[in-house]
Amino acid sequence: AKASAGLACNLRESIYEKVQTFAFSNIDKFSTAGLVTRMTTDVTNVQNAYQMLIRIAVRAPLMLIFSIIMSIIISPRLSLIFVVIAPIFVLILALIIKSAYPYFPRIFRGYDVMNQDVRENIRGIREVKTYVQEESQIEKFEKSSGFIYKLFSTAQKIMSLNALVVMAVLNISTLAICWFGAKEIVGGSLQTGQLVSMFSYSNSVLFSLNILAMITTQLVISEASGKRIAAVLTEKPAIENPRKPLKDVTNGDIVFDHVNFKYSPDEKHYALEDINLHITPGETIGIIGETGSSKSTLVSMIPRLYDVTSGAVRVARHNVKSYELKALRDKVAMVLQKNVLFSGTVEENLKWGNENATHEEVVAAAKVAHADGFIREMPDGYNTMIEQGGNNVSGGQKQRLTIARALLKNPEILILDDSTSAVDTTTEREIRESLAKDMPHTTKIIISQRVVSIKDADRIIVMDNGKIQSIGTHEELMKTNELYRSIAKFQEENNAGK
Repeated sequence: AKASAGLACNLRESIYEKVQTFAFSNIDKFSTAGLVTRMTTDVTNVQNAYQMLIRIAVRAPLMLIFSIIMSIIISPRLSLIFVVIAPIFVLILALIIKSAYPYFPRIFRGYDVMNQDVRENIRGIREVKTYVQEESQIEKFEKSSGFIYKLFSTAQKIMSLNALVVMAVLNISTLAICWFGAKEIVGGSLQTGQLVSMFSYSNSVLFSLNILAMITTQLVISEASGKRIAAVLTEKPAIENPRKPLKDVTNGDIVFDHVNFKYSPDEKHYALEDINLHITPGETIGIIGETGSSKSTLVSMIPRLYDVTSGAVRVARHNVKSYELKALRDKVAMVLQKNVLFSGTVEENLKWGNENATHEEVVAAAKVAHADGFIREMPDGYNTMIEQGGNNVSGGQKQRLTIARALLKNPEILILDDSTSAVDTTTEREIRESLAKDMPHTTKIIISQRVVSIKDADRIIVMDNGKIQSIGTHEELMKTNELYRSIAKFQEENNAGK
């Protein structure tokens, strides 16, 4: 029990450590629910099989071998019964396994789907209740659960034939020993006591076969799980450290050199196409464009969340692929619209940016992000507990906390990807002014759907369908770019109407 539990523990830790090295493309390949199933259901199957193996699978074959040897010593002729029956038993068992095995990979894929249904339901429980979709969600779950039930019950019915085969072999061998043993006793070549011993060894042989049949059932299940685990452990991360990595990002100079990117080699169209851009250290860049214009994809190339398909991205005059991933990502802070807070205190969440930060540094970062005020109004201030996912803070508060967390990294490059969308325009302006004042040498890239959020940027990039349509100041783009002008005028009219 200790050995099998230890194996399961080691497997889970190995899978979890491996997942931490995965790029987004690797995680997409297995799916979040699939990875969870592997660390729970699949590992448990392997654990059970291993526990059964080291307890029984050594003893049963030895009992089988020595029982057959003793049978041969007592009566070589009667022991031929085992020689004939055993291969037949193994052949039938192999046919049963061959029939049942294809069901188990499908069963575990069914577990992945079911876990995904549960995960989506719990994460989206507010939407489920708002749109009164409880019944449809129950039906969806029952469908995925029923799929597993049908496959598993079919597979178990096939595997249960093992017991019938064992009983048939036991009865046939007993009858055969009775028949041929009686003849040998009558002929004087076998004593009654020896025949009784043959019955005893016959039971031992068949008992061992029965145990091996049980073990085989568990092994069939665990083999399918083992392959799924091995697929994760042998997966090669799409993004890895170079052999001799650079470990120091000296400034926030960024160059996109004829960058093309698509999420999958099989896709026909590029998400980014022929991107050429130079951003100087300390510059503030705004990025705007319609939904789906690949704004977020563009900035994801900088910290190597994805790697370019062709071309190069350089930071501080070095290709991002030359840097150690930790060193690069420590100096590139990225704040998303839907950043995640974790269960723990406010200060513990902020220290994700720098675990060695002092309380004074945490407070200073919170002040720049204009989060210090509402934090102090919380029941326990910086020691207030954040619920899982940050459910006890508003959207705007969550965004300001994640900005403060990013600032604690003291980055050379700060990327705000629509990360102030839930903040009022006055507070947003104050945050931008604080960033400009307190981080003058940090390169700042602001992605926003609101023109007012980026109009004061040094330069504004207009994205359209994965391409850079135009670059310029707010005044220049209002004169030269129709897309930017139409977005600005629409938002101005909409705000005036309000």
